[in-house]
Amino acid sequence: MQTHNNNLSHGLKSRHVTMLSIAGVIGAGLFVGSGRAIAEAGPATILAYILAGALVVLVMRMLAEMAVASPDTGSFSTYADLAIGKWAGYTIGWLYWWFWVLIIPIEANIAATIINSWVPQLEIWVLSLVITLLLTATNLFSVKNYGEFEFWLALVKVLAIVGFIALGACAIFGLLPGSGVSGVSRLWDTGGFMPNGFGAVLSAMLITMFSFLGAEVVTIAAAESDEAGKHISKATNSVIWRITLFYILSIFIVIALVPWTDPRLASEGSYVTVLDTLGVPHAKAIIDFVVLTSVTSCLNSSLYTASRMVYSLSRRGDAPACAQVTSRSGTPVVAVLLSTGAAFLAVIANYLVPAKVFGFLMASSGAIALLVYLVIAISQLRLRQRLTAQGKTLGYRMWLFPWLTWGVILFISAVLVLMLFRPDHRLEVVSTMVLALLVVCSGVLVTRRRARGMVPGAVGQGA
Repeated sequence: MQTHNNNLSHGLKSRHVTMLSIAGVIGAGLFVGSGRAIAEAGPATILAYILAGALVVLVMRMLAEMAVASPDTGSFSTYADLAIGKWAGYTIGWLYWWFWVLIIPIEANIAATIINSWVPQLEIWVLSLVITLLLTATNLFSVKNYGEFEFWLALVKVLAIVGFIALGACAIFGLLPGSGVSGVSRLWDTGGFMPNGFGAVLSAMLITMFSFLGAEVVTIAAAESDEAGKHISKATNSVIWRITLFYILSIFIVIALVPWTDPRLASEGSYVTVLDTLGVPHAKAIIDFVVLTSVTSCLNSSLYTASRMVYSLSRRGDAPACAQVTSRSGTPVVAVLLSTGAAFLAVIANYLVPAKVFGFLMASSGAIALLVYLVIAISQLRLRQRLTAQGKTLGYRMWLFPWLTWGVILFISAVLVLMLFRPDHRLEVVSTMVLALLVVCSGVLVTRRRARGMVPGAVGQGA
């Protein structure tokens, strides 16, 4: 291993970053979890996806403004450090790392369950272990290997969605022989367009927010490419059509072809239900393969994202110094292993600690997406004001500054308050806030001990 500079490599090619940006918002939540949102809000779920999608577009625009000006593998954590204070960058960085560490065993278990349904002789825990170890290996070799592996996994997801939209469009226009369904009357013929009121739409939006987290990964990955600013601006400019195509258009097809009261939406998932309705043979097997690819991609990205965040925290003195050690290929091997190890500890905790304790740990990640978006908005507001005062010109700008930025801050704050008043989301907010408070306290303690010379914290700049 090299230890003289511990810098990351720049092995991601243009096509890697492009595909990462296209597929970054596509997870298993679209293929399966969207059915829960539709069962909650009915056809008006499309409004929930439009609201959540609009929020992501605005947040990505703000993040891109900062990332183009100063590409950094710590992304919004580094910018929060600069704009709000050391405690903010420390807190949001560790919360984000925790979110992806918890995702790793969840996605591994989903993938293992699907494979187990095909090969019952192999136990789920064995499959989960093997999958995690294999993807850890791809992350250990070099960032180029990660980018290549993720490129092909992402391509499968993109082709699956494009095929689904094409098939659904043919059915809507009556061009699919034997489908038995056509038109868009399902948008209003079962209790109306908004059968459960606007409150249900907001609840569905909270469900969809989990699906969208991941769009920001491109700003982390682009820091390991040779043209970071170009790739970030290109990915951000395309985020509107990506969300429109992959989420809004595909959800429109689901609610146009299947009654929102169909129990299969919540139990089997939206895509399987539509394909079954259209009479597509082996619909479940097809979607299982796509979901397997999707969760494998998500697990691969989770390991990558968690390792780069803890690497960046280490470079800023906010994580163990060993986490910034890189291999000859510029891979933060210790950061990868620390993230994988933490994920295995989460799995062990599921078996050893009381169910309520593990339930709290899982719920603690529920509002992290909104906190990340809130921190991005506040950071962009402060950094933009600071740069403007210094007379600096930005190559990439947020629209209608500062009004849209303030609008995003107020909207996210209102959603967090709303979650506190809704019993089905209250635990998520409370758990996340308790975890955030614990992280802040730990950061203050570490800072004080380091100031007294009791902690040899790492000192360095963001990569």
